[in-house]
Amino acid sequence: MTAPWGAGPPPGHGPAPYGPPGYGPPAYGPPGYGPPGYGPPGYGVPGSGVLAPQPAPRPVLPPGAPPHDVPQPYPSLMRSRTWRWWRPLVGLVLFAVVYTVATVVLVLVAAVSGVVPDLQLADLTDPAVLIVTNISLIVAIPLVWLCWVAAHQMRIGWSSSVLGRLRWRLLWPLTWRALATLGVWIALQVVLEVVSGGEVDGPADDYLWLVLVVVLTTPLQSAAEEYVFRGYLTQAIAGWIRAPRAGAVVAAVVTAALFSLAHAPSDVGLFLDRFAFGLAASAVVWLTGGLEASIVLHAVNNVLVFLLAGALGQTVDDDASGGVGLLVVLLDVVAMGAYVAVVAVSRRRLRTEQVSPALDLRSAPPPPGWGPPPGGGPAFLPPGWYPPHPAGPGWAPPAYGPGWAPPGPGWAPPGPPAPPPDPRWARPGPGPGPG
Repeated sequence: MTAPWGAGPPPGHGPAPYGPPGYGPPAYGPPGYGPPGYGPPGYGVPGSGVLAPQPAPRPVLPPGAPPHDVPQPYPSLMRSRTWRWWRPLVGLVLFAVVYTVATVVLVLVAAVSGVVPDLQLADLTDPAVLIVTNISLIVAIPLVWLCWVAAHQMRIGWSSSVLGRLRWRLLWPLTWRALATLGVWIALQVVLEVVSGGEVDGPADDYLWLVLVVVLTTPLQSAAEEYVFRGYLTQAIAGWIRAPRAGAVVAAVVTAALFSLAHAPSDVGLFLDRFAFGLAASAVVWLTGGLEASIVLHAVNNVLVFLLAGALGQTVDDDASGGVGLLVVLLDVVAMGAYVAVVAVSRRRLRTEQVSPALDLRSAPPPPGWGPPPGGGPAFLPPGWYPPHPAGPGWAPPAYGPGWAPPGPGWAPPGPPAPPPDPRWARPGPGPGPG
């Protein structure tokens, strides 16, 4: 008696052939791999002697593999493999709750300890007021990182740039470019104010303390505001819009308006001035693929304003009751536009990356027309095409994005484990199987 079709041990468990001669590609995947209906009659039926279909094993990610299937610009970094539309909402709620609690506790501690008796925190040239204000903003940085880990299941570095980390090498080249554009205009404003008869009371008695506080904490305070507005808020808004360019534009406008309102402008001029600042910061983020350029712009602006105001004996009030004229706003826009233009021209020299690395792990779709034949029956695969097998022999990731490659010259994902021997099979000698 001849053995039924397909009778015999699975590959690797005996010499008997698995299926008729020429069936299937040699050594293709683990036994039983394929969609339902793939194989001969009786395939996967209990007691038929043929292994049941098994789902394809999940791809094994190399260490440090990016979370994106396709390269993404900075505003769209949240659209990774773990993207869900509700994740930014969870992150925003988490940030709002934790940040509110943290700032209230900090201000109360400062008031009870007597460091800052005035809870209004009005005079920002007072070193004690400034350090409490800056710390209350700096705590936003770890909270943004918390949102990335808890709500998005991604590394905190994706909040900084398209490389998944802060690119420290860019900070100094961008700093002197900001000083040569916006910094020159701020210094010129001070000179014109002094020449036109503005009040100059000289540096205050605690000016050295002010310089120390400004140098040590103001860059971090500026970075915190950028991580919130040009970082998390921008990526959350852009993530809800499929088109990357449209998402970046909408996010830039919305976050610039929120940034200006957060500074409580007292008139239209101040609102427009800070709105333009937000747009300029979003522009350099898009141009460079990270927050470095906007952090530098923000830090240079704030450090110079506080140092010059303290040196002249003036105050820096966050409510800005004096207002800003439209001419000053226009000149500010010109200075910030000059910085954006310099950054755009310098991108090639600075070697800024605009998109993230990517590793495409999406399964290839079946070819058109694939499926069960008319009238029913098993669905055989068309000649020359087989379902993707991400962990099969010789598999390699199909698409590496810029700036990333698998670790090590010979790295490859481990193959699927061998199936356990079926006790129903006997290990016969040479021949087609038991008769």
